[in-house]
Formats: sequence, C-alpha cells, structure tokens
Amino acid sequence: MLDMGSRCLTVCALVLGLLMRFEGAAAHGGVVLEEDLCVINVGYLRGHFKIYLPRTRRHQEYCEDLPEATETVFVMEYLHGGLGNMAVDFRIIEDVTGLGRFVRWTDVEKIDDLDAVTVFYQAPAVEPDVFSVVHEFEREGTFVGIVTARDPGTQRLYVSVFPFEIGFTGFGNAWQLFLALLISVQLGYWVMTGRFARWRQRIQDALHDRRAER
Repeated sequence: MLDMGSRCLTVCALVLGLLMRFEGAAAHGGVVLEEDLCVINVGYLRGHFKIYLPRTRRHQEYCEDLPEATETVFVMEYLHGGLGNMAVDFRIIEDVTGLGRFVRWTDVEKIDDLDAVTVFYQAPAVEPDVFSVVHEFEREGTFVGIVTARDPGTQRLYVSVFPFEIGFTGFGNAWQLFLALLISVQLGYWVMTGRFARWRQRIQDALHDRRAER
C-alpha cells in the first residue's frame, strides 16, 4: 500500500503527464505531432508541416512555436493528392481573440475586420506538391495561422487554424502549473497529517521560551 505522500507524488506525476501531452498535441489546433512529424489537417486533407528560420537557425525544423522573430519559411508538403488541385491560401493574424491555443475557426469568423489584424497574407494559388511562403516577423507574440483550400468542383472550403507563439521558451505553462500543484498537494499533506500543526506549535513554544528568558 502506498502512503499518503507517495499517493500525492503519483497524482502529481499523472497530472504532469497530462499537461505535457496536452501542451504537445491537443492544444495546437490544426497542426499535430505524429511520430515525430508535424502534420497539418486541412479538413480531411493532410500535409507535412515544417517551419524554418534560415537566417538564424539554418536547417532546424519547427512544428509551430518559434524561438525568435526573424525571417520565417512555412512549408506544407501535401500528403493528400487532392490538395494539389486546390487553390490554397495562407494568412497570419494577431491573436486578438484572447483564446491563445484554444482558438478555432469559429472564433476567427467572429472577428469584425480580419484584414485589420492580418500581418501576412498569401493569395490563393494552385501548387502541385508543395506550398511554401516566406514572412519576416518584426516582433514576438502570439499569432494564428490560417490555411484554406477550396475544392474547384464543389467550391467547398477546407480550413486549418493553428495558434502559435514567437519567443516560445518551452513547456513553461505546464511546468508552472505542475509546480503550483506540487506545492498545494504537499501543503495539504502536511495539514492532513498534523505536521503543519506540530511545526506551528514548536514555533509558538520557541517564542514563548524566548519571552520567558527575557
């Protein structure tokens, strides 16, 4: 049987795992990490998604979040042949929704003036195998990438929305949450076992003895 302290640590470890899993996969909208490859889902259409910072990071590949604002190359290699026949466009907007990693297409549609918050736009173009764009970011911050593809036959629009950060430093939020959880669980354990009360009593006794000595 695990004692209370071991149970607390086990719970914390499980929560950390969930936080990291959430941070690394589910929280990224239309772009997900699959078997060490970044995959973008544009409706039912899929493609390999890569980001490069050629001036500062050379051939280093990124999935979404970027360490610095600089010249940035976005590359989408089609995994679905249908994308090669569709007009694909790419837009980057400032994240004015306040939703961060939870932003979705329905949230983007609610923005009154999309052009006013657009920092980059590549007009629709038909590319047989690979779609790529280059943009130089001037500042760090939180942005939203939007890829749309229109079926030439049905005129149906397929969309992928992926929020991303520039100036990203890693799993900061997950570790902060884990640390806060760990401290809370430890304090709760001390209270439940009476250790906190014993420490408080010792401090009170020590203060009382000092006063008596005076």
